[in-house]
Amino acid sequence: MNICVLSRNENLYSTKRLVEEAEKRGHEVYVIDYLDCDIVIEESNPFIFYQGKHIPLPDAIIPRIGASKTYYGSAVVRQFEMMHVFTSVKSQAIVRARDKLRSMQILSQQGLGLPKTAFSAHPEQIKSLMKQVGGPPIVIKLLEGTQGKGVVLAETLNAAKSALDAFFGLKANILIQEYIKEAKGRDLRVFVVNGLVVASMIRKGLQGEFRSNLHQGGVAEKVRLTKLERETAINAAKALGLSIAGVDLLQSNRGPLVMEVNSSPGLEGIETISGKNVAAEIIKYIEMNAFRKKIKDKIGA
Repeated sequence: MNICVLSRNENLYSTKRLVEEAEKRGHEVYVIDYLDCDIVIEESNPFIFYQGKHIPLPDAIIPRIGASKTYYGSAVVRQFEMMHVFTSVKSQAIVRARDKLRSMQILSQQGLGLPKTAFSAHPEQIKSLMKQVGGPPIVIKLLEGTQGKGVVLAETLNAAKSALDAFFGLKANILIQEYIKEAKGRDLRVFVVNGLVVASMIRKGLQGEFRSNLHQGGVAEKVRLTKLERETAINAAKALGLSIAGVDLLQSNRGPLVMEVNSSPGLEGIETISGKNVAAEIIKYIEMNAFRKKIKDKIGA
């Protein structure tokens, strides 16, 4: 197969690993920067130019869309979908997962465990909202934040007011969440591919740091998931329509709680800690499903 990885940087660990595993399995693979793709739309004939040239269609694409480029990146993925190219992650699922509020609403509707969450356009509602989520302390999150950035723990009403004033002053959209004390600054990263858990790890924040993200200096180690944790991660990915997902769970007294679901989860931490070949699992998934799509398209033609 011809496989195209949509990535801003071909030297990133995740991109390199996907290329490496695809080539190992006999595929032709190349990387293109999705921001260098020009979308051309006309009646019954969508196509894409890359760096001014009409590119031949691949059999499959693997989107690695950065959070700050979600709008354009997902539009490029959607264009490939319109051209009947198999994508490992659908454009709609990328957009759905990137909107923290929307994803929480969908997960809630599916009956999955979540930290209690509140959202308001008015900072003066903070006292009422804090009460709704059982605080203080509370966690304040930017809707567009990623890798632990734009996440604040407010331990008092005054601290919450100060943080919210700053966020609202920047016209940022934020949500307020219940602080899960018993998690002790730890969370689970569960990697789901095609409805199966292929790798997992537990991440721990540094001393005095409630964020466990590796990008914020956290550390990680292997972990054995419970049956309920595995089921929760699989169901969270399914609810958002993600065939490939990194699901972040908090261990609470009332069971696993979904903190976030990532549509372009990094491979470096999870492969290093778990010892699992996650990139190979992604390529196997693409092999199986891109082939099926080709057959379906031929039958439908």
